[in-house]
Amino acid sequence: MTDSTRHADVIVVGAGPAGSSTAYWLAQAGLDVLLLEKATFPRDKICGDGLTPRAVRALIGMGVDINDPGWGRNKGLRIYGGGVKVELPWPELASFPDFGLVRKRTDLDQLLAEHAAKAGAQLLQGCNVTGPIVDDRTDRIKGVTATYEGEEIEFHAPLVVAADGNSTRLSLAMGLRRREDRPMGVAVRRYFQTPRHDDEYMEAWLELWDGERLLPGYGWVFGVGDGTSNVGLGLLNTSKAFQNVDFRGMMRRWCAQMPEDWQFDEEHATSKIRGAALPMGFNRQPHYTRGMLLVGDAGGMINPFNGEGIDYALESGRLAADIMVQALARRTPAQRERTLYEYPRILKDEHGGYFTLARVFVQAIGDPRIMKFLTAHGLPHPTLMRFTLKLLANLTDPKGGDAMDRVINAMQKVAPAA
Repeated sequence: MTDSTRHADVIVVGAGPAGSSTAYWLAQAGLDVLLLEKATFPRDKICGDGLTPRAVRALIGMGVDINDPGWGRNKGLRIYGGGVKVELPWPELASFPDFGLVRKRTDLDQLLAEHAAKAGAQLLQGCNVTGPIVDDRTDRIKGVTATYEGEEIEFHAPLVVAADGNSTRLSLAMGLRRREDRPMGVAVRRYFQTPRHDDEYMEAWLELWDGERLLPGYGWVFGVGDGTSNVGLGLLNTSKAFQNVDFRGMMRRWCAQMPEDWQFDEEHATSKIRGAALPMGFNRQPHYTRGMLLVGDAGGMINPFNGEGIDYALESGRLAADIMVQALARRTPAQRERTLYEYPRILKDEHGGYFTLARVFVQAIGDPRIMKFLTAHGLPHPTLMRFTLKLLANLTDPKGGDAMDRVINAMQKVAPAA
């Protein structure tokens, strides 16, 4: 590589949805962006593959063609629990589309990274970032070291974005530790060939039993539309039983309970059972420090209510890019810093109260008695469930919405920021 290719305005570490969103919006603004991805596409990520209307809005904003083949479209969520089945269409809102999507992460992440590259970002695959380069005088990050094509290379930029997921080795190397007072989740999933692959609803099963123990979380069946469905379990660490759960064994038992003609069995499995941690509720902060911004899972931006992270990854990438574009246009270091500190402030303003509500909720359902009560008494009431869908998926109109929107928005405003 030449010296010129090792310098940029911004380095983005990680080409998942958060990193690719950040790189796309930076490139759109005309900045020189390096997008460094340790894997080579296509590569898998453990995920439900489901995209609620909030994530769909972000994709549309990026100019992603969601009408291309490969996207599975759905019109709502089907919920099972307490012996009840409820079908809830996505709400009709001015701020969000009224449909969701499903696309495997092997496809989605490559598509978004290539979309960023088409906008002008320089994408380097197989580039394993090994650590930060810190200025001894200012204690600010000024680049990263990496292994690329068998060489040890230094990349330099005045700003670096940690988009390297839950493990976020870059953040750890910069001294940022996970907050233990935030919930964590675990997801396990598997793909099956099934006649249910083109279901027009995503499904959630609210009662997860491990023997005699009711655990907080849900099971899902998301039709991919290619002959397979993504089937999985998401569990929260807010119950006492969490540490003793055999997640893969529980997944096998859960699938075995399903109707035989759904084909959730070994014969029709097209992947192994794989699991991953879900960092939630802003569990790694600050989101800006010493020249480094955190986006997506690196900043713990998964919604504790429903375990969704792609929407907040895409949104945080756009916000971080907007802030960096403004900061780099400022004349003095002091002005740039003042602008960069707007990033964590705006994140907290937009999502801090909501994530606090979610944290209280998941702590409560860690008690199996509360979980039983909610499923038994909530699901039979359609109006309450429509309210719950809006709350859990964070889908409201900020202005001009209905009574449900106004209540949810008011709850977020009065809740302390996470």
